[in-house]
Amino acid sequence: MHERSSCVFLPRLARMRSAFDLHRRRRKWQRLEWGCGYDILKNLGICMVRQFSTSVIRPAAKLVKPPIQVYGVEGRYATALFSAASKQKNLDKVEQELVRVSSLIKDPKLSSIVMNPHIKRSLKQKTFIDALTKAKLSPITINLINVLAENGRLTLTHDVITAFGKMMSAHRGEVTCSVTTAQPLDEANLAELKVALNGFLTKGETIKLETKSDPSILGGMIVSIGDKYADMSTKTKIQKLTKLIRET
Repeated sequence: MHERSSCVFLPRLARMRSAFDLHRRRRKWQRLEWGCGYDILKNLGICMVRQFSTSVIRPAAKLVKPPIQVYGVEGRYATALFSAASKQKNLDKVEQELVRVSSLIKDPKLSSIVMNPHIKRSLKQKTFIDALTKAKLSPITINLINVLAENGRLTLTHDVITAFGKMMSAHRGEVTCSVTTAQPLDEANLAELKVALNGFLTKGETIKLETKSDPSILGGMIVSIGDKYADMSTKTKIQKLTKLIRET
């Protein structure tokens, strides 16, 4: 009888142990992830308190959450930067400085060193920081690059800047609208388009219009605003018509 009971319960115990081990691994990963996020914040100038007895890291001050969440590694760095800059009331200044950082990255001489995977991390960091210091950027912006360099993430600089830009657009109540046309729009058509697009907005929102031309769409336009998407291109209309003819 005892043997049969053991046979019944052993598989259950094995499953319970497996589930417990999985839970423990997840908790460990969560602690590591929180540690990573708060280390970024610490290096950006936010005072932190570490409680070693429980292996939990908590901030001395609350994180200032951006109006939108950007996922991925670049999103974590951008969120930490947004929080630090917000606490120092330097959001606009940091945004302007990141435009300059973006320009520096495009410099062939600097880029050949900073983005080269075969060059030592310490040399990349020194080269980049020297350039930023020479440009007289604020400590918080320089600290961001320092953190990226120390973590071997300098190649993500452009992505972090883009993520921060999205947060700032949302912070200002801007709604990004992308419009693709076969030919560039003139001023009159742009003005008319903006009036039409404003109808999609709610109170306090403004349009941030991004236009581009793509001759392959033949005519019409493709519009993307917020979570809405409309393909009114001639190319798509022809494709739909062709499909309809083939099916009849």
